[in-house]
Amino acid sequence: MLGESPCLLPAVFGFCLIVMLLIYWFGGKISARPRQGSAAGKTAPYACGEDLPSEELKFDMDRFFIFAVYFLIFDVFAFILATSFNSLGLVPAAYAVIVLMAVLMLLGVRRRL
Repeated sequence: MLGESPCLLPAVFGFCLIVMLLIYWFGGKISARPRQGSAAGKTAPYACGEDLPSEELKFDMDRFFIFAVYFLIFDVFAFILATSFNSLGLVPAAYAVIVLMAVLMLLGVRRRL
């Protein structure tokens, strides 16, 4: 049914694009406008009225990368488990063992840092 008309997908995309532009235009017309004198408040200091000194932010990149690798490992593991339910019971278990070994290796690296 969908393959019968080759112009259907571009037509639906064009229709959605037109609807999105109309919503954007209409929202801009009915949105609240700032008053003339309110622009000075945008440059005022925040909250208590004190100017905060601009200090350099200290960021521990080693710790960030370790957590990023943890996230990557568990994200890939979740995807593999979700797609391997139709396979034999040994395949998801093997994937779990591989992930466990990777996490244990990362824990060893983290203790040395």
